[in-house]
Amino acid sequence: MKLSFIVILALALTTGRHVYGQKKTNVVIIISDDHAYQTIGAYGSKYGKTPQIDRIANEGAIFKNAFVNNSICGPSRATLLTGKYSHKNGFKDNETSEFDFSQDLFVKQLQQVGYNTAWVGKIHLGDKLQGFNYFDILVDQGTYFNPDFISKQGRKRSEGYVSDIVTDKALTWLDTVSQDQPFCLVIGHKATHRTWMPDPADFGTYDSVDFKLPETFYDDYESRKPAKLQEMSIDKDMRMGYDLKMFESVDAMMQDGNFKRMTSAQQEKYINYYRPIYEELKQSKLTGKALAEWKFKRYMTDYLNTAQSMDRNIGKVLDYIDSKQLKENTVVIYLSDQGFYMGEHGWFDKRWMYEESFRTPMVMRYPPILKPHTEINAKVVNADIAPTLLELASVKKPKDMQGESFVHVLKNPSTEHRKDLFYHYFENGEHAVSPHFGVRDDRYKLIRYYKRQETWELFDLQKDSQELHNVYHDPAYHSIVKMMKKKLVKQIHLFDDTEAATIYKINID
Repeated sequence: MKLSFIVILALALTTGRHVYGQKKTNVVIIISDDHAYQTIGAYGSKYGKTPQIDRIANEGAIFKNAFVNNSICGPSRATLLTGKYSHKNGFKDNETSEFDFSQDLFVKQLQQVGYNTAWVGKIHLGDKLQGFNYFDILVDQGTYFNPDFISKQGRKRSEGYVSDIVTDKALTWLDTVSQDQPFCLVIGHKATHRTWMPDPADFGTYDSVDFKLPETFYDDYESRKPAKLQEMSIDKDMRMGYDLKMFESVDAMMQDGNFKRMTSAQQEKYINYYRPIYEELKQSKLTGKALAEWKFKRYMTDYLNTAQSMDRNIGKVLDYIDSKQLKENTVVIYLSDQGFYMGEHGWFDKRWMYEESFRTPMVMRYPPILKPHTEINAKVVNADIAPTLLELASVKKPKDMQGESFVHVLKNPSTEHRKDLFYHYFENGEHAVSPHFGVRDDRYKLIRYYKRQETWELFDLQKDSQELHNVYHDPAYHSIVKMMKKKLVKQIHLFDDTEAATIYKINID
């Protein structure tokens, strides 16, 4: 009898580091950059191969209606950390904002109840972090090759490809976590941010795919003045060298900052892959629509090739969690900081309240609550993630946190969460997108633009899912405009957006 007890105790102590002594939920958030839901297998992509992201969805839940409050890198991460909209957390845009880490963050709340917290990879909110026991973050946007990191020990360069390095650093940190302490780890990937530089191991993965032009690729932006003025067209604004690596010479290629930091072996692989593509393009002498469509296909190829390494590394994280027997007690969330255009409306980039950039992919695994292959259609926003994680950790939501926990949706996926969604994009700079705010319900979307353009847009998503026809001035929608404006005012007051409130009062009809 005594021998049996000893054997059982030994097995308990050796089976996994985190199995015993720890009752709180562990948290792993994997946040990518500009990863379009249209390119993810679980979302029905015709081309994208994302078996590891799909694995999270298959073993847990896929959110079909996850949205962001401000579709741009830094502000999205600020909202993730604070559970507050941009005007409340203070980080409204990438160009003029500075994030105040002294404010309350969900990771600080977790620390107070004993969590070991870490952020590894891209954060894009500066380097004066608070709320993290450990951090090793990319400098600014980060680079795909041989990136520089900042930790408590200072700045240091790591040789290799960024997705591999970020993942290795994250797993190395996990190995240091005490077996009886819950943890919260945020892994911030550089991929799939512009300029879409693949791991050479993934060259060729999508090169032979026949990418079909989106139906709206040649959008004429009729009835949408702000869309006409943008500078994010694949045809006009995507750069042959900087974006597509089509440099006139090897010397010109090596003068680009992305290539200067490469080792000679890394440079050689890029030269050997891209120079034949350039020579073939030069011989073809494409112009007009033929060149625009060639650029689209190269963009798609580079983008999807770049996503391969990230997905592969997500698999490494899942394998680690499973092998350490942490799966049953760890919530894993994968999401992008926002959606992205893959040629829709002829565009790349994000920023707009249009669906492709307003929506974000999000999948989640948490076996104690979520059954495999769960589909969640409730509308959630990125501000809701922080309070959800706090509830799972049995921590009360701070009063100033604007997001709302969707744990009730996880327990009953058929329930609703948000009826209406509020959005506010503030930046008045790169890509010439007019700042705007708006409201969306199940059928309609109302948008108010300001600064560059002073105008309104209304879309009937049931009849016009591609958002091509602005019906704001259509007499048939007069009552809908009034209804949506009431909803917008309600959202502005609910989230206490004083800037939006002031602009709304200006009559431009």
